[in-house]
Amino acid sequence: MCYNSDKGADMIEPSLTIGVEEEYQIIDPDTRELRSYVQQFLEQGKAVLSDQIRPEFLQSQIEAGTRICADITEAREELIGIRRSILRLAEDADLWVAAAGTHPFSSWVKQRVSPFGRYPELVRFLQDVGRQLLVFGMHVHIGIEDQELLIEIMNQLRYFLPHLLALSTSSPFWHGRDTGLKSYRSVVFENLPRTGIPQQFESYASYRSYADTLLTTGSIAEPTHIWWDVRPSEKFPTLEIRIPDMCTKVEETLCLVALVQAVVAKLIQLRHANQSWRLYRKHLIDENKWRALRYGTSGKLIDFGKKKEVPFPTLAEEILTWVDDVIDHLGSRREIEYLYTILREGTSADRQLAIYRKTGDLHAVVDNIVEETRSALA
Repeated sequence: MCYNSDKGADMIEPSLTIGVEEEYQIIDPDTRELRSYVQQFLEQGKAVLSDQIRPEFLQSQIEAGTRICADITEAREELIGIRRSILRLAEDADLWVAAAGTHPFSSWVKQRVSPFGRYPELVRFLQDVGRQLLVFGMHVHIGIEDQELLIEIMNQLRYFLPHLLALSTSSPFWHGRDTGLKSYRSVVFENLPRTGIPQQFESYASYRSYADTLLTTGSIAEPTHIWWDVRPSEKFPTLEIRIPDMCTKVEETLCLVALVQAVVAKLIQLRHANQSWRLYRKHLIDENKWRALRYGTSGKLIDFGKKKEVPFPTLAEEILTWVDDVIDHLGSRREIEYLYTILREGTSADRQLAIYRKTGDLHAVVDNIVEETRSALA
């Protein structure tokens, strides 16, 4: 664990509120293929989820987001309620819903772009790079109202992004192939411009200047087209963490959300002690991201302070020990300690690969993802 002295100015205390966005797959039960059905989902879902349900880039995707949650207990209620509602909407239409970073065998070539909002114009700009975005992620918002503090925490949090990715990996298949990676979604997504681990920024004004330059030069139509793994939210006073694959089990989502909140709280605790997490170059963090998307929790990441490889479970347990003094205050011990279950049983990617090696059937993999998506919701 590496710290720097950091005597900063007074700050607005962050609320550390929680918001979560999840992207679901719409599945045809007969073929196990993805089904373009988002328009009907939106029409039927308005009465149930109001503005919490939204279209995504492709019509076989549906996004749902929680309301602003004061703590992990509220986030649990919201996420379980949303998943139940989406499952009921799917069942009413004789469809299934699956939660994973990629579909095991559906092809992007067969997918239709959503006709809503900015998506048609976006695909005209991105062309096939955009059309290939048959990927599904999970975004976590943590409330940090002080803009300068938000940038400080974003700079430091970059170090932990590969760890979060490793714990969420759920996309080992692409177009019917075992890719050899645990998060192929990460590879597909980084074909877009302005993705991946961001560089560090010296201030919020520095970040704003970057975004404004892209806007005034016509490089982007809006700041949300900066698709980094972590970014300041444009809609809310939050830090938005975007690196995780879509988690299959709701307990996995809750574990990741609680861990993100705890790491942010710990970094703020360090700041109160005039310390900060040591900042590392983007290229070094990229090395760990590659290891995370390649091996998930079964590989090794680099401890840059020690300049050595360390098995991921060891690093994960070190992080748990490091945040231990904040998690009871946050009320998230139950959710965070699910991390031990992930380390013991593997991620969704590991379970998908085990089913495929046992059956040789990607339809069985889809069935298992669908069943796990339903789990813990009765």
